[in-house]
Amino acid sequence: MKPVVYGASWCPDVKRSRALLDTSGTEYDYVDIETDPGAEALVRELQGGPRRIPTIVFGDGTHLVEPSDDELTAHLSR
Repeated sequence: MKPVVYGASWCPDVKRSRALLDTSGTEYDYVDIETDPGAEALVRELQGGPRRIPTIVFGDGTHLVEPSDDELTAHLSR
């Protein structure tokens, strides 16, 4: 199952994480939380209320919130 990146088009952290995924050849789905209220609700649920992006949900059920490039790369290498 492909990771899902929840974000917004204006967010530089979302752009950075998506660029890393693109460069690494990782296929993923992207969901804009500003156009999908259900996605925003999911992000808030995963974070216990806040709406921090990017939130990246992986097929194994794990997720990262606002990961650094090093954190995201390490997670992809698992």
